[in-house]
Amino acid sequence: MRYHDSPPPPESASPVPSDRPWFTRRSTLVVAVAALAPACLAGWVLTQVLTGAGRAEGHDAKPPVATGGNPAASPSASAPATPAAAAKGPLTGRTVVIDPGHNTGNFQHTDEIDQQVDIGTARKECDTTGTTTNSGYMEAEFTLDVSLRLRTVLEAQGAKVVLTHEADRTWGPCINERARIGNEAKADAVVSVHADGVSAGSRGYHVILPAKVKGGAADTAAIVEPSRRLGERIAGNFARTTGSAPANYLGSGTGLVVRDDLGGLNLSTQPKVFIECGNMRDAKDAAQLTSPEWRQKAAQGIADGIVGFLGG
Repeated sequence: MRYHDSPPPPESASPVPSDRPWFTRRSTLVVAVAALAPACLAGWVLTQVLTGAGRAEGHDAKPPVATGGNPAASPSASAPATPAAAAKGPLTGRTVVIDPGHNTGNFQHTDEIDQQVDIGTARKECDTTGTTTNSGYMEAEFTLDVSLRLRTVLEAQGAKVVLTHEADRTWGPCINERARIGNEAKADAVVSVHADGVSAGSRGYHVILPAKVKGGAADTAAIVEPSRRLGERIAGNFARTTGSAPANYLGSGTGLVVRDDLGGLNLSTQPKVFIECGNMRDAKDAAQLTSPEWRQKAAQGIADGIVGFLGG
């Protein structure tokens, strides 16, 4: 009930005496209230100004923080902490793009990934499913895990790291988009992480380097040499850190292979390599690839190669 808005009683409720004592008392009260109102209003305004100024300069001046629907959470407790200062290290000011090969959702989106895209010298499938171990561990699971570990190591060295995806999409991205992400980031180095799927007995890692190609949107002339230096650095550090040997089925024991049919390399304008970390179809290699401890070593080896290439 709003008492100040209540209407006066109807005339029939009670007769007014002829000497009008009630009217006189009420008139006196009205005059007193009218006299006090300006002073009260001024006091209220002054109070609001003073307390408002205090809020504007203090922590309460911040807007409320959402508590995610938890009634027990308080805005002050939910306020984000001050961001930590970016790590400083040998890669400070450098940008590295990491491309986790394939996507676990590709198996359910074969129509989408089978669509043809232009890789400059030809047309090729948007993406592929990747391989698996004999027990069903997907290459796409492996590549994302190593890529996330690699990001952590590189960020600790001061690098800005961009991933082409984090399994935050249902399939892809297509190989031309993966190349574009590295180009638009103006990356100092781009590494695409993979694992091979060839016959048992074929073991070891290899690093794929871009061939010199020119056609359509593809022109790798400017990146062939720096990409080779990047690949050599990664190959040496990867072998040393993981204990793996260069592939015994291609590359003549060097761990380095040149290819001209990969859109991710053909369309790149930044130094870029692929690394096939091992053969998922070989039981001995698969035992390493499925080991979290070994995957951490793989990430460290790749990171050491990138640091060496960038002069850190």
